[in-house]
Amino acid sequence: MKLLEERIKQDGIVLPGNVLKVDSFLNHQIDPALSKAMGEEFARLFKDAGIDRVLTVEASGIAIGVMTALELHVPLVFARKKKSALINEPIYTHRVFSYTKKEYSDILVLQKFLPAGENVLIIDDFLANGEAALGLAKLVEDAGSEVAGIGIAIEKAFQPGHQRLLDKGYRLEALASVASLADGKIRFTNDADKD
Repeated sequence: MKLLEERIKQDGIVLPGNVLKVDSFLNHQIDPALSKAMGEEFARLFKDAGIDRVLTVEASGIAIGVMTALELHVPLVFARKKKSALINEPIYTHRVFSYTKKEYSDILVLQKFLPAGENVLIIDDFLANGEAALGLAKLVEDAGSEVAGIGIAIEKAFQPGHQRLLDKGYRLEALASVASLADGKIRFTNDADKD
């Protein structure tokens, strides 16, 4: 998605450890117009997949997820990373490791918000090693539903997440695919086509 790639080149910051900081528009401060455009693009990509529900994880995936769900006219559910005292109903849960935070979280969804027999679209902001996406997929499958696809705003194609999701048989659509962050420069996989 050219609009997203341009924004990453303009405002993205490369940090040591292959970290791409996009907090000025995606995951701390949010550009609503860009989130809406990403939601429209995911809805276009998955329009024929019979989506019943969109699932994401708090907090960075929510803005893109809600815009996608709005376009698809389906509910959005987000997995929580902490169990609240108000959660006293049956849940689905799975432990995932965060690449950027270097810590484990137990993600959870109330079972009533993830019913069986649906086609669920997973949406998230980043894909590095694939832990969050695989954890969300596990929740969907535990619920007796199907993962209709996984939509990622920005994937780091040089890390194993992309291939791990494909190896599991999931349909993956990334709006921006980063080939390299070497030398502090952001290079997209489609940049090779321009050489």
